[in-house]
Amino acid sequence: MADCPKCPPPGAPAWLATFADMMSLLMCFFIMLLSMASMDVQKFKAVAASMKDAFGVQRLIVADEIPMGTSVIQQEFSPGQATPTPLDEIKQSTQQESEQLSESQDTMERAKQQVIEDKLREIKAEAESIKKRLKLEIDQGLVTVGTSGFRIIIRINETGSFASASAVLKPGFESVMDKITQSVAESEGKVIVAGHTDDIPIKTIMYRSNWELSSSRAVTVAQYMLEKNQIDQNRFLIEGHADTHPLMPNDSPQNRAANRRVEIVIAQDEALLKDQADLTQTIQTDTVPDKTP
Repeated sequence: MADCPKCPPPGAPAWLATFADMMSLLMCFFIMLLSMASMDVQKFKAVAASMKDAFGVQRLIVADEIPMGTSVIQQEFSPGQATPTPLDEIKQSTQQESEQLSESQDTMERAKQQVIEDKLREIKAEAESIKKRLKLEIDQGLVTVGTSGFRIIIRINETGSFASASAVLKPGFESVMDKITQSVAESEGKVIVAGHTDDIPIKTIMYRSNWELSSSRAVTVAQYMLEKNQIDQNRFLIEGHADTHPLMPNDSPQNRAANRRVEIVIAQDEALLKDQADLTQTIQTDTVPDKTP
């Protein structure tokens, strides 16, 4: 019986074997390329940023943080083992760094607060020590001692210290100044000597206004302490405020007398800032994550 002319010959066509060989070789070639591929972190970030800008996709991780992944190829091929993807690895790593940063900031804030509380207690104790040394003068109404934040304020009242419209210390007030000088010499921080007057205008041959009178009295007090050679002159700051910073309203002779004063302010703000700077440097050194692999 003759073969049917419409039926194909038995078996696979001759070209199919060549095509199958070519497909197998191509598959092996791409598998080899994939097995040798590795991820460049910087290129990965650049590609991710470009894709975001091109398609408007919201990124899940911050682009300016260095991803911790190094390869997109799975290194272990045990069956059934669930391993995180590179994206999960990056998210976990950046989240861990954020938690460490938050903890270090909380620790720093608590440490700063502790420094402030310790400094305030130290200032109050120092002020109490000065009060004991000047107890007799305080009882006589010649001086007062108080605190304001990180500052100790020693107020020299005009009564007993200066004559009216004068910047010359009265005789006998030297003993009080000696005690004050000794207290300031044993302290730390900036020494601000500020003169104050009442609101009654003054115009004499020596002083043209309350500004000159208040400044001259501050200079007199500072000069007396400097002549004892116990205090570094670089600590001093002299100010004259006239009647611009009254303690009380200038509406009675008693209030005006209280406003006529010279204040010696022992300012320890700078010492506190230095303590905080040292503390911050110490905390940052101790809490920086170890980047060594």
